[in-house]
Amino acid sequence: MKKIFNSEASLNFASSVTAIIAGLIIGLIVIIIANPSNALNGYLTLIQGGFSNGTRGIGQVLNNATPIILTGLSVGFAFKTGLFNIGTPGQFVVGAFVAIYIGVEWTFLPGAIHWLVAILFAALAGAIWGCVPGIMKAYLNVNEVIASIIMNYIGMYTINYIIPLTVFNINKNETLPVASSAEIPQFGIEHLIPNVNGGIVIAIILVIVMHVILNKSVLGYELKACGFNQDASKYAGINSKQKVVCSMMIAGALAGIGGALVYLGGTGKCLAVVDTLAPEGFNGIAVALLGLSSPFGILAAGLFIAHLTIGGSLMQIYGFIPQIVDIIVAIIIYFSAFALMVKGIIANGISFKKKSKIKEGQ
Repeated sequence: MKKIFNSEASLNFASSVTAIIAGLIIGLIVIIIANPSNALNGYLTLIQGGFSNGTRGIGQVLNNATPIILTGLSVGFAFKTGLFNIGTPGQFVVGAFVAIYIGVEWTFLPGAIHWLVAILFAALAGAIWGCVPGIMKAYLNVNEVIASIIMNYIGMYTINYIIPLTVFNINKNETLPVASSAEIPQFGIEHLIPNVNGGIVIAIILVIVMHVILNKSVLGYELKACGFNQDASKYAGINSKQKVVCSMMIAGALAGIGGALVYLGGTGKCLAVVDTLAPEGFNGIAVALLGLSSPFGILAAGLFIAHLTIGGSLMQIYGFIPQIVDIIVAIIIYFSAFALMVKGIIANGISFKKKSKIKEGQ
């Protein structure tokens, strides 16, 4: 039992829960200040989240969680290999556009594989977009954060330029809706949860795949080794430059798939021409921080953030302005940044107790 409580997974869970509780307490204070008369009802609605709207609300949570789980995996995978992939918004929107283009134009594909081809090409587009900062980091020693930020804006403005030339709906300033054959099947879960995007199934599968790659494969070991110490990995015969590029390509592919799952989900959502970076990309950073870069932690964190977002939107019933949702989620995200610090404090406390017991035994 002691081994379980002292394990890495337990420390991760304890630190994340501590950060969430701290964020919710500060969130309650903000709610009381914003609307004292309805603070209790508003806070309870926030906590209930999607559950306050039955199975329909659960479906909304799953749909909102799908893209941020993928972008969280993208950021978390790069974190595990010693890189900070802040380029998820650009990779997300590039992948989304490629998926939409194939979904609109490639109607000659059989319906059984149309959606799958669109997702695969979205992954390829995201990988290419992630590859550029990886190459610059590995071979030109350019910081991947700077390169990724630049690629975000290049991606956004490039897609804004291409959309009116290709799959543009001029009446709505957005892309045309994808063909029905390009919509992701719901895999039977619609019988349990209505209006759910089948992309959540793909997201869960990718969580499992990333867990296996990082923890059960030679590739994952080599990637993490390069992240811990590039000099030592070179001495061990690992091509660190190649692994940096590989890591950024995998991270980019995950973000690209995230973009595809949003617009191929059958919800009727289209990609608008706006001069704003995709928020799903930045939310993925928060999800990765809260999940401490663990694939299953990211899955849980993505569901939690989506749960709060749905609950926050329902708070408007009690007179709260829409922006209160963003404030509360931002507070949770802010405290999630301290999850690693909390983990270190807990770990140090456990090691201190162990040392004290050893001294007492002597």
